[in-house]
Amino acid sequence: VQGDVHTSDILSQPDDPALPPPPPKDDGGEDILLVGVDARTDMQGNELSSSMLKTLRTEQTGGINTDTLIILRLPKNGGKPFAVSIPRDTWVTVPRGGQAKINSVFGTAKAAAAAQLRAQGERDAARIERDSDEVGRKALVQTIQDFTQVRIDHYAEVNLLGFYLITEALGGVQVCLNHATEDKDSGANFSAGVQTVTGGEALSFVRQRKNLPRGDLDRIVRQQAFLGSALHKVLTAGVLTNPGKLNDLTDALHRSLVLDPDFDLLQLAEKAKGLASGAVSFQTIPVLTINGRSPDGQSIVEVDPEAVRQFFTALATQPTGGGGSSGGGAAPAGVTCVN
Repeated sequence: VQGDVHTSDILSQPDDPALPPPPPKDDGGEDILLVGVDARTDMQGNELSSSMLKTLRTEQTGGINTDTLIILRLPKNGGKPFAVSIPRDTWVTVPRGGQAKINSVFGTAKAAAAAQLRAQGERDAARIERDSDEVGRKALVQTIQDFTQVRIDHYAEVNLLGFYLITEALGGVQVCLNHATEDKDSGANFSAGVQTVTGGEALSFVRQRKNLPRGDLDRIVRQQAFLGSALHKVLTAGVLTNPGKLNDLTDALHRSLVLDPDFDLLQLAEKAKGLASGAVSFQTIPVLTINGRSPDGQSIVEVDPEAVRQFFTALATQPTGGGGSSGGGAAPAGVTCVN
């Protein structure tokens, strides 16, 4: 599983006095940043074909956004794990100055680095893609550490194609909806109740935010519920002991994930048993409003950075790792009913 996974030296930060110092390294837990990137490329940076984009229920766009950001904390004292989502439109201070939506930090830093490499005479497109991605990832980690005061110990990233491949390898993931819903932008068209989604359907499920009561906050709950259900399937449905299924999943992971070099997937699988059993607490950072406006007129999620830091501190110091999980309703084990 570990051998051919794509790695990137994301967590080594430059010794730059202009940047805020990182939070303390040993804070009593292992903190993993889970990132979903809306890149319309494969792992080599090649643009996806129009037929594949249609399968993914999306279209070609410029730039890259990190539309899913989750900090997963595994306490070292055996306490209850928790996962905290950061809304994609959260307005934050960028470590090198200025403010921006948190989902734009990766793409902005990547674009600047790519332009600089080209100006220096670099013509190898693959190298430009690879090196500029690394700059983008480091900028994202720096921003999140400064924003939350949580030291990121590991990093895992998946793009749209990777998400598609993983759900296909799993044979779909069970989800449960309280109400039927539809959204032409994401391609969502789901009935109420328990159902299995895979490939493009799964992407529509986690990307829908229109026609949901709380917009992006309900999309976050969708993502959390999907993650819990997917982990439950991997760890309880015989995937890890079925050679055929394991080979399919391993191949998908090789083609889909970007990790820091020290991220051990098998160790995570062992620790993730608590997630699959429903013991994890899924939460979202406290927000002031999801209907804010930036000085330049962008629609943003307004937050109080100090309240966010206090929120993480309170979670980290509780022996059980926080409160109850999001969502509700009757559903099979490992599946949470959501809007």
